[in-house]
Amino acid sequence: MADDAVTVVLPCLNEEESLPAVLAAIPAGYRALVVDNNSTDDTAAVAARHGAQVVAEPRPGYGSAVHAGVVAATTPIVAVIDADGSMDAGDLPRLVAELERGADLVTGRRRPVPGLHWPWVARVGTVVMSWRLRTRHGLPVHDIAPMRVARREALLTLGVADRRSGYPLELLVRAAAAGWRVVELDVSYGPRTGGKSKVSGSLRGSITAIVDFWKVIS
Repeated sequence: MADDAVTVVLPCLNEEESLPAVLAAIPAGYRALVVDNNSTDDTAAVAARHGAQVVAEPRPGYGSAVHAGVVAATTPIVAVIDADGSMDAGDLPRLVAELERGADLVTGRRRPVPGLHWPWVARVGTVVMSWRLRTRHGLPVHDIAPMRVARREALLTLGVADRRSGYPLELLVRAAAAGWRVVELDVSYGPRTGGKSKVSGSLRGSITAIVDFWKVIS
């Protein structure tokens, strides 16, 4: 695979603090594409200064930002990671390699670094949702695909419609229905390096996300 075959999509809402380190960690040769989803800080300017392609997506929602990034990408493979610094972009080549070995979708299973505070609502929600994905949809997953890699054209053809927090869950459900081979690999999960979580940063945010998730897989 050529180094320029992968675009890393980073959906962003007010991530100016964490972006420099996140972009610096993206593997050499990979393209960084930041989707600015109505940030009120300097997310777009910071991303551009650090060499990322920047796309503005005015429609609010995680799924809106991810979809806009996948559409804007021009490489055969797309990866999606959070822009808060909690995950290591250095894990991406392992996921891409698994895709090249025949997987249709490769996802990351978060393995917390020692001492990480992972809010209980988020942890319980992840356990419940992944259990549902295994038992109802036959997916070999223990997380909800916070980091993932797929072929761009296949991903667009899959037709994921959720534009909120439920996007990754709908992606997994549709992948199962389409008979995709889904592979899950362990990835490092640490504290965010700046800003505030839009989901686990508050009880309300966590509950809203869980409701979005459950609507998709119920």
